Amino acid sequence: MAKRAKKQDDESLKKDWREGELIEAFNLNRIAPTQTALMQEWLDVQPPQLNIHEQYNFNKDLARAQKQITGWNEEDLKMKFISPILELGELMDGDGVIGYFDRIISATIDGIKLTVKSDFMLAKGILDVFRTPYFHFQEYKPYKHPSGDSMAQLLEAFLIAQEKNQNGKPMYGVDIMATNWQFVVMEGKDYCISPIYNSIDRANLLTIIAILRKFKHILETRLMD
Repeated sequence: MAKRAKKQDDESLKKDWREGELIEAFNLNRIAPTQTALMQEWLDVQPPQLNIHEQYNFNKDLARAQKQITGWNEEDLKMKFISPILELGELMDGDGVIGYFDRIISATIDGIKLTVKSDFMLAKGILDVFRTPYFHFQEYKPYKHPSGDSMAQLLEAFLIAQEKNQNGKPMYGVDIMATNWQFVVMEGKDYCISPIYNSIDRANLLTIIAILRKFKHILETRLMD
């Protein structure tokens, strides 16, 4: 029996859900093209004020991505561009929360076992143990050899976090496909997706950083217990 259960768990991890399958299985509602009030609030930002050190790193990271991003694999994209942008967006470790990379999370929802690898999440935790998987999940797919439906993976992470948190609070995240960033908010079964931001466009990247910083404010003022 134990071997059979392990085999079922392994198979659930291998399940590559598509966005449409999740909508059907969990009765989700994709709100488009209009934006929810939460999404409108999140995207309402002004260009960020970068100090001299941040401006230097911003220019360096942007120039490198503009030149090299089409040749990067998933790890290259994460380490050479995503991580520095998360730092500029102030979304790494902070008071009461920790940024976790490459964590397997799972939950059983409506009798269906979901298991997904979260490329990045911001969670309440202690050292390497996360306790409350908060609202912000990132999924990265490069130009070279992308795998899976990244939006579906993000929605899986949202559903798992909702089940674990049991607090009714909205989930926030980002779906990244190569240079394209889309912000996502889920309330209950409803989720809303932002327009695409091209991260190797200077103005767009500044807006991305401002939106990430805005999320930190939302996190600290409304989402943390």
